[in-house]
Formats: sequence, C-alpha cells, structure tokens
Amino acid sequence: MNFKVAVLQSRSLDRQPAQNTDTAISYLEMAARAGADILLLPECFITGYELPRENGEAITDNSEWIEKICWAAERLQTGIVATALTRGNKKPQNSAFVIDKTGKILMKYSKVHTCDFADEICLESGDAFHVCDFHGILLGVMICYDREYPESARVLMMKGAEIILVPNDCRAMRPRVQALSTRAYENMVGVVMANPNGENAGNSCAFSPVCWDEEGQCVDNTLFLADEMSEGLFYADFDLEKLRAYREGEMMGNTFRRVKAYAELMNPDICYPFIRQGQPDRSLGQGEANG
Repeated sequence: MNFKVAVLQSRSLDRQPAQNTDTAISYLEMAARAGADILLLPECFITGYELPRENGEAITDNSEWIEKICWAAERLQTGIVATALTRGNKKPQNSAFVIDKTGKILMKYSKVHTCDFADEICLESGDAFHVCDFHGILLGVMICYDREYPESARVLMMKGAEIILVPNDCRAMRPRVQALSTRAYENMVGVVMANPNGENAGNSCAFSPVCWDEEGQCVDNTLFLADEMSEGLFYADFDLEKLRAYREGEMMGNTFRRVKAYAELMNPDICYPFIRQGQPDRSLGQGEANG
C-alpha cells in the first residue's frame, strides 16, 4: 500500500483568499490526476501570510473558502491540508485543516510555536498537537517554526503519527531541511514539508524514516528535495508496508526512552542566554538562574 503526497511549492497572494482558493483547487485537480492521496499547501496559503492582522480580518472555520476546498476534495476524491490565518478567541491563529477524500475536515491544528520575536506576535498560539486518521493512515501536522523544536515531532509520534505534514514559509532552509531528516529518523515517521519558492527559500522536501535496509546498510531516506526557485507540484511516495515494518522492528521512536531523566523538559523557566524580547513573563536573569 502506497501513500502519495503532493507537495505544492508556490507562493500565494497576500489578502486574496478567493484567488488563492482557486489556485489551490487547480493544483488539487493536478494532484488528483497524478494519483495523489493528499495535497500539502505551504503555510497560510489561502489568506496569504502578510502580518499584522486583526482577528476580524482572519477567516472563520466555516468560511466560504474552506467550504469550497472541502467540496473540491469530495469531487476529486483527494485530500488536502488547507492552510490559513483563522479567527481565534482574541487574535488570529496560524492554522491547518486536514480534509479527507470525502471533503470532511478531520482536524484543525493551530500553530503552537508562533514566532513571537517577529510579526507573529500578533497571533494567538495553539496549545496542543493533534493526530488524525486519514483513511487508515495516522497523520500529524506541525507548522513552520514548530519544526525547530524536536518536542513537536516527538509529541506527534507519541500520539501515533506515522507521517507528519509540515506547511512552511521561511528562508535559509538548508539546516532546516537537515533537521527534518533527523525528525524522520529519530521518531521513525515520514516527514513532508511544503515551502514557497523563491531565492533562499523553496527546498520543499520529504523524508522516509527508513535509514538502513534489512542488511543494516545505510540508505538515503530522501524521497525528494526541491530546489529554491521551481514552482509547482512535487510528489512523495511512502511504501506504508515497508514503513510500518521498519517502525515495528527498529529501536528509535518510543522504544527505549528513559522518561524519568526528562523532567527538566517540563521546566518553564527561560534562563540566560536564551532570554528574548516577546517571550512570556517566565524568564530568569543570569544571577537567578545560577542561584
């Protein structure tokens, strides 16, 4: 059984949801013709990623744009991860909707690690990672800056994710691509990332968790790695039988963790040298941190 992910490397238009929705559906049609199971869009594709915005400027979960994409998914029998700035409690959220082949929204995920050191300080962060069952395949989502923190992928793995989909929009991608390969390896999950094209951007990619064969020989786990400037669809094919057999037999993921040694991961204090403007009020100075 194969799972085919279509990945869009393209930049949408700021504050043009109607045109961006039509573009997304056009690419969904191409993906369906290519036999893809799901299309992954870059971050905030429907609304564009221009900030700041007020809550009233963000779209609602039942907006005409999301409904139109759901109808297209049902018509084409192809899933899609639709991304947008959505209305939160007090401020907009950076969100992704996983929509299945019947047009049903399986889950909405809102970015946990908002970039509070930059324009995203105007956003309201999510507070949990989620996994959904996409026609028998367990999918997780993390958005852009989420992938800088290994805890994001680890929590998704702990919740059962087999493949993690990553809507993204940022530059300086080389170390970030390397990190995504590591996330696949250490959690024994597939990882797929969509990033807009552009100078020092692009590099949409996909990685298998399978890093060595049955004889113990290392294999390249890269399924594809786009260049910076190319625009359009790329495809990642996951052999689910092989992926699941690897997860059942190898020793990463949640196999031999030593949980009792990890208590410090729950320490909320931010100490020197990691204090930054825009952080929540839970930081300690150097003197306090040193007792």
